[in-house]
Amino acid sequence: MADGDNPSRYVKLNKDQAPVEISPGELNQPIEVPQLNVRKCNECGQPLPESFEPPAVEPWSTGIFGCAEDTESCWTGLFCPCVLFGRNYENLRDDYSSATTPCVLHAIFIEGGLAVAAATAALHGIIDPRTSFLICEGALFGWWMCGIYTGIVRQMLQKKYHLKNSPCDPCLVHCCLHWCALCQEHREMKGRLSDNFVMPMTLVNAPPVQQMNSAEDNQGSSSSAPSSSSANGHEHHTNLEMRPL
Repeated sequence: MADGDNPSRYVKLNKDQAPVEISPGELNQPIEVPQLNVRKCNECGQPLPESFEPPAVEPWSTGIFGCAEDTESCWTGLFCPCVLFGRNYENLRDDYSSATTPCVLHAIFIEGGLAVAAATAALHGIIDPRTSFLICEGALFGWWMCGIYTGIVRQMLQKKYHLKNSPCDPCLVHCCLHWCALCQEHREMKGRLSDNFVMPMTLVNAPPVQQMNSAEDNQGSSSSAPSSSSANGHEHHTNLEMRPL
């Protein structure tokens, strides 16, 4: 099959040929394709065009200590921080329709931890010192964990609106300035999501329903007219009219 001018590209295998050792996975090595080496979004993993530029990091519209700029959120955050946290979480998550769960969790772990710490301090001398130390240590650990959780929520807000860390890391902000951070987040979302915004609606009136009726339907006494006319051999024409209901 192979001519002298065109030697065959196939290699004949025989029994005397030395065996070739192939390591596991040698034949399944990945191949680099330059067309597939594109930038991808860190959040959704979708490929980005070459001309894409990430949005600039924006500062917060209000400062961390600007609680007095919105008196409603200030009083709510001072006396009921769990309610304010639930509202912030509900406004932040588009796929989350209820603020009850984050509000209850905040009330149990933060307000409950503060109540336990206050009761332990008030009963100092009555409770065993070792027990008081363990209670305070558990309350401090719960506060730190809640600061991490609320800091993650603040970080979600920063990613959504491309906000910078102000004044420091989100978790550290909530651990040290929890009430001020809640009020700042509420003011930020309140300024970006206007409560008075109403989607324009176009009202379209449907056309009246029309029905085809014969002229003979209006006359109850002439119901036998077609049969009589057909019996006499005369042609009978039905007059149709369109009228709205």
